[in-house]
Amino acid sequence: MDVDAIAVKMGGLHLSNPTVLASGVHGSSLSKVLQALKVGAGGAVTKSIGPVERQGYAEPTLVEVESGMVNAAGLPNPGAGRFSEQLAQVNGKGLPIIVSIFGGDDDEFSKVVKVLDGYDFAAYELNLSCPHVSGVGTEIGHYPEEVSKVTKAVKRGTGKPVFAKLSPNTDRLIEVARAAVDAGADGLTAINTVKAFPIDVESGRQSLSNGYGGLSGGAIRPIALRCVYELREEFDVPIMGCGGVGAWEHAVQFLLAGADAVQLGTSTIKKFEIFNDVNVGLISYMERKGFEKLGDLVGAAHRGGPRGGEG
Repeated sequence: MDVDAIAVKMGGLHLSNPTVLASGVHGSSLSKVLQALKVGAGGAVTKSIGPVERQGYAEPTLVEVESGMVNAAGLPNPGAGRFSEQLAQVNGKGLPIIVSIFGGDDDEFSKVVKVLDGYDFAAYELNLSCPHVSGVGTEIGHYPEEVSKVTKAVKRGTGKPVFAKLSPNTDRLIEVARAAVDAGADGLTAINTVKAFPIDVESGRQSLSNGYGGLSGGAIRPIALRCVYELREEFDVPIMGCGGVGAWEHAVQFLLAGADAVQLGTSTIKKFEIFNDVNVGLISYMERKGFEKLGDLVGAAHRGGPRGGEG
């Protein structure tokens, strides 16, 4: 099968394959983003960048749990000004880099876009949904009116595609997504981590310095699949599925649920080259099932299952 069969076009965002490095896993520099593209990722999302430098929380910020990890790094980042110096190094290369941005309100999001937008990257992802940082996470991502303000503000400042990253920690998922889409969001990312609170039995205290953190990994995959499925029922915009993708089968599940692409985060900690493994498995699956292009899989679960060849 021609590798072009798994290429993805999501509006103005074009990827060579549907695997994308998720935000927030590998530090705040571009080095891991560029490395991900070299080892097979079709795209890569940066660490979330805010208007000013942020140190984040003290250690410990990460703990392993059954079928996943809980992290509370506190959105450490160099700030938009310093990060723009890193972006300047890739100008003219046309790489499928997606810059994740955050802020306390629409004005702060606008300030980040004003600093970064002239540089060469493919799209924005709006971090509306970090579950453990007061003022920049759930306070925005749970309120449709705030999501609308932020999305409109970012769209006014850029011609690049804008994806809104949604929180699973709300019963207003569809309402929030509709606010983003109606305000001009080009696509959605679902989901961010699930709010969690790990406890250490030996000390009898919280495991993370912040107490609350975000659960990621295989434990949240059924939640993420449910969110993607519900979003595809309601919207025609591109969707990037995120949450527990650690094998090609998981990527297929997200595609069937309605995702156009999948993000990999926690699974890349143990094997950074996993993108190629997922793509090889996906191509093999498509050949076995008789599918000619990736689009045949997207949303097939809504149509009674995929219709391919031999199966």
